[in-house]
Amino acid sequence: MPKPSSNLLLTSLSSEDAHLLKAHLRPVHYDQGRVLFEAGGRVAFICFPTSVIISLVIQLSDGQVVESAMVGRDGVVGIAAAMDGRTSLSRAIVQMTGDALACDASMLKIAVSRSPALSSVMIRHEQTVYAQAQQSTACMAAHQVEQRLCRWLLRARDLCGKDELAFTQEFLAEMLGVRRTSVTAAARVLQEAKIISYARGKIRVLDVQRLRESSCECYEAVRSHYSALLRNKHLETSRPGLSMPSLDRIERT
Repeated sequence: MPKPSSNLLLTSLSSEDAHLLKAHLRPVHYDQGRVLFEAGGRVAFICFPTSVIISLVIQLSDGQVVESAMVGRDGVVGIAAAMDGRTSLSRAIVQMTGDALACDASMLKIAVSRSPALSSVMIRHEQTVYAQAQQSTACMAAHQVEQRLCRWLLRARDLCGKDELAFTQEFLAEMLGVRRTSVTAAARVLQEAKIISYARGKIRVLDVQRLRESSCECYEAVRSHYSALLRNKHLETSRPGLSMPSLDRIERT
């Protein structure tokens, strides 16, 4: 059963604000590919990921899907629509199978109304997600597919706390907004350099430092946004080779 301590945003809350939410949180499990809500749809519940990773994506008229932001154990999904009762601006799809803590939108709205501090945290989170979406847009326009793939893998690795990532090339191409052949070529370069290994829909990170060196500036930019949001000692890097080492420690609590 996932614990509130497995989500860094919940961990960052004061004891009073955490108490406002605790009674309304329920454990849920989501499989890869599940759509939590659609763009233009009502958001009935919010989700605090503990091990699941969720992508916020935009679908174009030709069917192409592009990821705008990735949310995991350092965030929450659905908060903006839940707070103001409006529809979602993007589709939320499960990127990596895992667990989360869910809360009915109506209960979250009540909790936020009772605590200006909690409301402020949630608003700042949405600003962070917006900043990530802006960074993603700039990344797509300015950086090569190989750099973008490295950035994406690093972010996913941070959020799951594991070196092995279960993603097909089709899925990666969809999230990056490129053709599968482009992902295949980029992954081959990284594999030949022994930075990653790839087989049967599973990617293993072999050399984190070189993966960072091969990434664009966008990875560190997004990471710094979340560090500023949480202002939490859990985000400090104390062991080389792990981007967010505290995630493993939190998971064991």
